[in-house]
Amino acid sequence: MKRLVLPALAGFLLSMGLVSTSQAVEILRWERLPLAVPLVVGQERVIFIDRNMRIGVPESIGSHLRVQSAGGAIYLRASEPIPPSRLQLQDAESGALILLDITAEPAKAGQPALEPVRIVEGDGPPSRAADPAGTSAGEEEPRDTASAAARRATPVPVVLTRYAAQNLYAPLRTVEPVAGIGRVNLRRNLALDTLLLTLPVRAQALAAWRLEDQWVTAVKLTNTSARWLNLDPRALQGDFVAAAFQHATLGPAGQSADTTVVYLVTRGHGLAESLLPKVAPIDAAVNLPPAAAAGQAEGGGARDEE
Repeated sequence: MKRLVLPALAGFLLSMGLVSTSQAVEILRWERLPLAVPLVVGQERVIFIDRNMRIGVPESIGSHLRVQSAGGAIYLRASEPIPPSRLQLQDAESGALILLDITAEPAKAGQPALEPVRIVEGDGPPSRAADPAGTSAGEEEPRDTASAAARRATPVPVVLTRYAAQNLYAPLRTVEPVAGIGRVNLRRNLALDTLLLTLPVRAQALAAWRLEDQWVTAVKLTNTSARWLNLDPRALQGDFVAAAFQHATLGPAGQSADTTVVYLVTRGHGLAESLLPKVAPIDAAVNLPPAAAAGQAEGGGARDEE
């Protein structure tokens, strides 16, 4: 008899609106295995991940799947049945990937709405610091320190340039995550007129990333002439730690090869502070006394008349 009291009381309170209900959330743990996320046609399913993610969608299902992202949440809605397909979620800061296997089936009569999904990080491998054996007295340094030094043996400009090139040209699944790299804000209207003064190219800043005290900025170069151009890092004007072109040449304007990207690495600041100032036309008479300026103007006029 006592077992019936609580359910009956709960039902009464719910019917009176005195107890609020909240929708359950399915917890999925990412442990480097694809996560299954089924969908129902016409129903939106929310995925909470609490990180800024980029989403890779196969072209075959792009017209049948609406994907939106805002505030650490991803919203998926299928307009038609979708066979088993894989989505790729990439952390915009670290480049780490999370794989989702989705399917979309028509709704069935009486089928409840699918609950939201929250993705959490899986348990990582045990740390060597927790090893009860500890570090022997004969070891010069901990293994973790040695491995970290080995990872940092690659120069930072190389790491940054490779990471930027993968983000722009490689599929998301092939981008290698790098600890410590973060996307940085970039002025879209950054003037780059002085970057390549000797070549007829148009430059536009695309994106920038930072690792430790160095920045890499990806700049798109477009040929504005009707001839082939050879690209030489020595022609770049500015204070750069390193520079690399995605392609060694630029085709004539209008061809598919007329555009490439240059990766510019700077230290201690972004690209804007590393560019040469734009030289403005100088009027030699500006700083002269009025009489001298007038005399110079009269002399110039006399020479013109002669």
